[in-house]
Amino acid sequence: MQLSDKASYYLEQEEKHGAHNYHPLPVVLEKGNGVYVWDVEGKRYFDFLSGYSALNQGHRHPRIMQALTDQAQKLTLTSRAFYNNKLGEFEEFITRFFGYDKVLPMNTGAEAVETALKLARKWAYKVKGIAENEAKIITVSENFHGRTITVISFSTEVDSQKDFGPFTPGFVTIDYDNIEALEKALQDKNVAAFLVEPIQGEAGVVVPREGYLFKAKALCKKNNVLFIADEIQTGLARTGKMLACDHENVKPDVLILGKALSGGTLPVSAVLASDEIMLTILPGEHGSTYGGNPLACAVAIESLKVLEEENLSENAEKMGNIFRAELRKLNSPLIKEIRGKGLLNAIVINHADENAAWDICLKLRDNGLLAKPTHGDKIRFAPPLIINEVQIKESVAIIAKALSSLH
Repeated sequence: MQLSDKASYYLEQEEKHGAHNYHPLPVVLEKGNGVYVWDVEGKRYFDFLSGYSALNQGHRHPRIMQALTDQAQKLTLTSRAFYNNKLGEFEEFITRFFGYDKVLPMNTGAEAVETALKLARKWAYKVKGIAENEAKIITVSENFHGRTITVISFSTEVDSQKDFGPFTPGFVTIDYDNIEALEKALQDKNVAAFLVEPIQGEAGVVVPREGYLFKAKALCKKNNVLFIADEIQTGLARTGKMLACDHENVKPDVLILGKALSGGTLPVSAVLASDEIMLTILPGEHGSTYGGNPLACAVAIESLKVLEEENLSENAEKMGNIFRAELRKLNSPLIKEIRGKGLLNAIVINHADENAAWDICLKLRDNGLLAKPTHGDKIRFAPPLIINEVQIKESVAIIAKALSSLH
C-alpha cells in the first residue's frame, strides 16, 4: 500500500521532530471506535493490538468516556498534598474487587513495577529481617516489565541493555517456566520476592505449562518470599479470567495492574497488597504527583465495572477459543505455532526471511487489520475484548489472505 501525501506528512513530521525510539507500522490513525480504528484517509482497520491490551474495553467505550468527561468538568488533579473525594472511593472499590487490603495507585506500568520492587525490598528489611542492602529479587528470562534503568537491569534482551549501564544490582535471573530453577534460587535466604508475568506477552505470548504458577506460589509461601505478579498486560479479562493467575487459583502477594485499568484513556496503574506488605512504606518514602488523581480514579472505577458487568472475561475466553480454532483450520505452512489464552494470542512464523513477520503485518494492514511483530518471527493478536464471532471470522479471513500472499 502506497502511503498518501497526507500520511507521509505525519510520518516525516515524527521522523524530524521526535526521538527514534519506536519502529511503528506505517499507518497514521486519527479515529477509533469499538474494535476498529480509521486512518487519516478514512480507511477502517481491525485493531488487533489494542494498545498492548490497554484497550480491552474497546476504543472510546461510551461508559468510560462519560466517566472521563464528567470528572474532567469537576476536578482533574490535586496532587497527594491534599485529599480529594475520588481517591478513597477508588481505593475501596479496587481493593474489594480484587480482595486486597491496600492499593498504591501510580500512572504507568513501569512505575507500578518499580513500586512493587521498592515495596518488596522494604518488606524484606522491615518484616522478613533480611540485612540492609542484601535483599534479592528473582526474575525470569525473556521478561518484559518496562524500560526504566532498574527494570532493564534484569532484562535478558540485549537491545534493552546495550549502552545503558551500569545497572541496578540485587536481581537473580532464572529460566521462565522452570520450577526446579526457582526452587534452587529460593534456597538463598536473602531472596525477598519472585517477579513474574503469568504469560509473557512481549516475548511472543509464551504460556507456561499448567501448574507452573500454582507451584511457584506454593514455593514462595514455603520460603517466606513474596510472589509478585505483573498482570499489566495479562490482567483485566484479557486471557479469559479477570487475572491470568486466576486460571490456577493463585492469589499474588503483590499484584501489579495497568493498561486497561483506564480503558485506554490515560495512564493509570496500581499495586495491590496486604497491610503487612503495604504499610511498610511510610509517608514521604514513595509517591507520584499524578498517582491517584481524581480523573484517573473515576475512569478506573468505571473501567473495572465495564469489564465485570459486560462479561468481558467470558467473551475473551469464548472468542479466543474460536480464534485459535479458526487459525488452525488455515493449516498454513507459514504458521509454525499458535499460542495463546483468551484473547492474548500469537503465531510464530515459519519462513527463511527474518523480515517475514513484518511483511505479513504490512499485508494485514493493506487488507484492513493492524498487528505488530514481536521478537522478529512472532505476530501478536490481541483485539479488544468486545469483539464478536462474526468479526473474529472476518479477521481470520484477512490473516489467511495475508499469509497466502506472502507464501
